[in-house]
Amino acid sequence: MIAIIVNGKRQQVDVSSDTPLLWVLRENLGMTGTKFGCGIAQCGACTVHLDGKPIRSCITPVASAGGKKITTIEGLSADASHPIQKAWIAEDVPQCGYCQSGQIMSASALLAAKPKPSDVDIDAAMAGNICRCGTYQRIRRAIHRAAAMMAQGGAR
Repeated sequence: MIAIIVNGKRQQVDVSSDTPLLWVLRENLGMTGTKFGCGIAQCGACTVHLDGKPIRSCITPVASAGGKKITTIEGLSADASHPIQKAWIAEDVPQCGYCQSGQIMSASALLAAKPKPSDVDIDAAMAGNICRCGTYQRIRRAIHRAAAMMAQGGAR
């Protein structure tokens, strides 16, 4: 059994220590918001936070997450009330939507580390997340919008 903390809840999972965290989240814990994209940490669809830092869960062995805080898209907010989620909706970012949970998780980590990011900061932080629909300009606008919302007291 491996003990992990997911979205503030302690969980016990009976899996091999080298099982990718992505599959533990999706298959063992039923948290399907985190998506499988490429399986080689190149697309960012599987992004979650590990102790507040964005990581690719498709290549992260569950054992390396033991005792650390894991946050998934489900843990960002239960009702889409996080400023980045509100901004995503306001800017109409999603097209197909498949990459969006990973995009949002990378964006929320960026804003936690840098509350007033420049376009260069955003491009650097989001470079590991691929949007096959090409909504990059909307993503950038949403991040700026969320930063403004958070500066006005909408922070989490």
